[in-house]
Amino acid sequence: MKKLALAGLIAITGTAAMASGLVTPAPMMEPEVIVANSSSSVGGVVVPLLLLLLVAALAN
Repeated sequence: MKKLALAGLIAITGTAAMASGLVTPAPMMEPEVIVANSSSSVGGVVVPLLLLLLVAALAN
């Protein structure tokens, strides 16, 4: 009798696990592309120096 009850319990547990359905995995996300802008520190100095040279040339 105990074996029959154990077999019934295993059968019910197995069908309950199968009845839950297919578990879908998490959606695959493509990695975000990060573009690195490389600029030198001299880039911020060139424009003011050119303007200074232009003003000096016009003042003469």
